[in-house]
Amino acid sequence: MARSADAFTPSGLQSLSTLALRRLISCCVCSALYLGLLAWLSSILAPDHWEILSVLILISFACAAPWLVLGVWNSCLGFWLLHARTNGLNEVAPFLTIDPTHPLTSTTAVIMTLRNENPQRAFARLRVMMEDVIATGHGEHISFFVLSDTSDEDISAQEEEAFAQWQTWAGEHKGRLYHRRRDSNEGYKAGNIRDFCARWGDEFDFMIPLDADSLMSGTALIDLIRYAEAHPRIGIIQSLVVGAPSVSFFARLFQFGMRHGMRSYTMGSAWWAGDCGPFWGHNALVRIKPFRDFCELPLIDARPPLGGAILSHDQVEAVLMRRAGYDVRVVPVEAESFEDNPPHMLEFMRRDQRWCQGNLQYIYLLGMEQLKPMSRFQMLWAILMFIGVPAWGLILLLIGFMAQWGEAMSEAHILSAQFFYLTILILSLMPKIMGWLDRALTQGGAQAYGGAGLFLVNIISEALFSFLLGAGVSFSTGLFMLGLIFNRSTTWSGQTRDAQGLSWQQAYDALWPATLFGCVLWVLYSAHPILIIWSLPLTLGYVLAIPFAVFTSSPALGRWAKAKGIGAVPEDFDPPAILRALTTTD
Repeated sequence: MARSADAFTPSGLQSLSTLALRRLISCCVCSALYLGLLAWLSSILAPDHWEILSVLILISFACAAPWLVLGVWNSCLGFWLLHARTNGLNEVAPFLTIDPTHPLTSTTAVIMTLRNENPQRAFARLRVMMEDVIATGHGEHISFFVLSDTSDEDISAQEEEAFAQWQTWAGEHKGRLYHRRRDSNEGYKAGNIRDFCARWGDEFDFMIPLDADSLMSGTALIDLIRYAEAHPRIGIIQSLVVGAPSVSFFARLFQFGMRHGMRSYTMGSAWWAGDCGPFWGHNALVRIKPFRDFCELPLIDARPPLGGAILSHDQVEAVLMRRAGYDVRVVPVEAESFEDNPPHMLEFMRRDQRWCQGNLQYIYLLGMEQLKPMSRFQMLWAILMFIGVPAWGLILLLIGFMAQWGEAMSEAHILSAQFFYLTILILSLMPKIMGWLDRALTQGGAQAYGGAGLFLVNIISEALFSFLLGAGVSFSTGLFMLGLIFNRSTTWSGQTRDAQGLSWQQAYDALWPATLFGCVLWVLYSAHPILIIWSLPLTLGYVLAIPFAVFTSSPALGRWAKAKGIGAVPEDFDPPAILRALTTTD
């Protein structure tokens, strides 16, 4: 009996009723946890009657808690799929079952977009990727493009020289290498790729966009192509991108924290997102024809800084691809797909602010016609990701006001407040905890991180690091959001990707407001000094933001951490061939 097309996702891989049930379960679980936390907090804040400070704290928590709740559910669900289900991966990503020996029949363009980046660094990555692709025996199916929006003439000249050297190295394969520089940065990266689709899109079936710090093995690239060839109604396949080994102390601890939690979190989110998966804009395969025909980004009809070209283009392209009748899928397992993480706190903040401005632009896109409900939810969720950021700082400030001028709590409510606070801390760590358990329970998992002892040291180090980082970054992002009201905007230019130290002046200029905010909190909390002790996981990062930024950017500290295995990931101990080749090229 033939299946109804309406009963399945466009790829035919999953029943829409099954996905609807998964989404209903996720909604019910998250709603129950969310409402339970709100009810608990309400009982603490208003045992007898409501005060204005209590109301403001509850509203702030209601804005801040959604991302916390979904993070708990995704990570716990992913852990369960990985360790309690025998076919969890097939439930999440059924498209991964393919014939690995089937010859390729398509053509693919690997595209790296550049704007005022280090050319030698970028071209070194392309060279080792091309070499690895040729080694797979499928090199004739793949071409490489460098799409430049560089505005600096000196850097542009270096790009030309690096491209010429690449052509010389490629020899008989140089006909598959392309370099094009635009005169303007219209539409940013998305506009650059749109220009590629208009000029070369008819010549290729797929494209794999890369950032300047991207690195993928030949096998990883070919696997994405095989998945797409096997499933013609999948429009985008996003690989699970992980941080490459780094000599930056900041990047090492940050990537350690991201690495062990990404697998369980992505498994959980993909279980209910299904055909409406994420697109991160790089290290992913895109089917060119529907992308060109249906995924053109609108210009936002609003005043700057949220009007105009869309900065966070990737998720918008994903929802447009799904609207066009194609699945958007994520590969929830590691497969030699790498990126470099920001080398210091200030670069991390700049990246966060670009994402913040781009995500807030989605406010104007929620009403687009014919979007899937899940697609609207994903854009709304991207907005809430940043709406909740300043809410946590506001909660801390309001608690300080309450300590100074609010009514005294009974011992019972103080005890309840303490348990609530500890619960929130544990819930905030849940994606990390599930990641730790995932690695510990996976055969050889802890050993891949240098052994159980080093793994434990890094767990503790990264947990402390994340609390200190989170405070300063969240305050700066909240301040940036306030600046958007007064037309303060970010720019899209070259990014700092290599390890380098920050001066005390640089850190002070960027972080003195966060430090001042932390000191104000401690002054307010001094009415009940025990509050200062209890608040340290959340407030110490404000006060120490400046020295934290300076010390974690130290090249000497980074070299020491690398030698001692601090922040080490599996590739530090057993690097794959693509990373070894890059080290040799560099």
